[in-house]
Amino acid sequence: MLLIQNCNLVDMAGTFQEKRDLLIDGGKVARVAPSIRAEEGWEVIDAAGRLVTPGIIDPHSHLGVSSVGTIEGNDTNESTSPTTPGLRAIDAINPADPAFGVALRCGVTTIVTGPGSANLIGGTFAAVKTVSGANPNLTLEDCVLKEEAVMKMALGENPKFAYGRRGKNPSTRMMSAALLREQLMKAREYHQKWLEYQKKVEAGEDTEPFSYDLGMHSLMRVFEGMNCKMHCHHAVDAMTAIRVAEEFGLRYTLEHFSDCYLLVDEIKAHHCRVIIGPLFYGKNKLESHRKSLASAGILEKNEIPFSVMTDCGVIPVEGLLTQMALLIKHGLSWKGALEAVTISAAKLNDIDDRVGSLEPGKDADLVIWNVEPFATMSEAGVVIINGKVQHEKKEGEIDVDYQGL
Repeated sequence: MLLIQNCNLVDMAGTFQEKRDLLIDGGKVARVAPSIRAEEGWEVIDAAGRLVTPGIIDPHSHLGVSSVGTIEGNDTNESTSPTTPGLRAIDAINPADPAFGVALRCGVTTIVTGPGSANLIGGTFAAVKTVSGANPNLTLEDCVLKEEAVMKMALGENPKFAYGRRGKNPSTRMMSAALLREQLMKAREYHQKWLEYQKKVEAGEDTEPFSYDLGMHSLMRVFEGMNCKMHCHHAVDAMTAIRVAEEFGLRYTLEHFSDCYLLVDEIKAHHCRVIIGPLFYGKNKLESHRKSLASAGILEKNEIPFSVMTDCGVIPVEGLLTQMALLIKHGLSWKGALEAVTISAAKLNDIDDRVGSLEPGKDADLVIWNVEPFATMSEAGVVIINGKVQHEKKEGEIDVDYQGL
């Protein structure tokens, strides 16, 4: 048992900056109360009035797949076919990537990471804990929260650039949408055949062996509720994503969406959920030239569900909290910023049954902050994942830039 006393707690479940004690048992939150008496044999940490929050979540990253600073190189994009729904990030993530250590020391306890946006359908993202940042000898199985959390899809310039320049499809936005629809039609038909086959098997009927297709078997899950992570910077691509998703009855999040603040009425009318960013870097591509640091505040004001990403390595994972501080400067509330990178990030990736808030039964992933997360000199004092201390900031300790390793 681990007891954390004297917390200034924000639990993302109704308690906001109130004095609480938090009891952890078996890696899970067991109890949250104004006062909990320690019993013999319990480990006790005195938070001494410091801010305590759920662990920070980066909802869209390529950390461990792009493997910055390691010999193995970059596995972000499988640029041999525009549709690769059978790919899984878990087959590429390198838990020894030094960026996991940087994430951990910044209070980021969960990363949702996966393939890039060269492909119209890129495969599945995984949700992983950053525990390997404390022990790079861990295997990925020691770190995984959810092996296949969401299905990655992409529209816009990236698929066009990856294939059109080689004389392959797609080379236009029209062909991108057509190929995406074609694959979804095939997956829907495959799914129906699978259901019929399963029904016959359950009824004990004689039936021919099912003809499996790896890509279709993976993609058909979007017709069973798997969320689609739809890359779209430009308003044109966002509206295409909405159009295609609604044609096929998909659950989806609009990712990046640099123009989101210009389409508030459309977003609300279609009940869209959005993961914006990264906003903390230059406007390096034409389709993102209208990005604005005011976006998050506008989404919050209009009560649109949203989170904020790093897209690491577009910006490094340690830039997430700096990015949030800038969004606060441009209209986002402090509470809204914390919600965006905790419970909202969890909900938009279908992992909120495990992380994102500190409630009994959920994973005990939390940060005791020496300096609150959105201050210029933000500092995670103690980082706990699965109920165990994974990082504790020593006095005078200076962090290491993983790029230099």
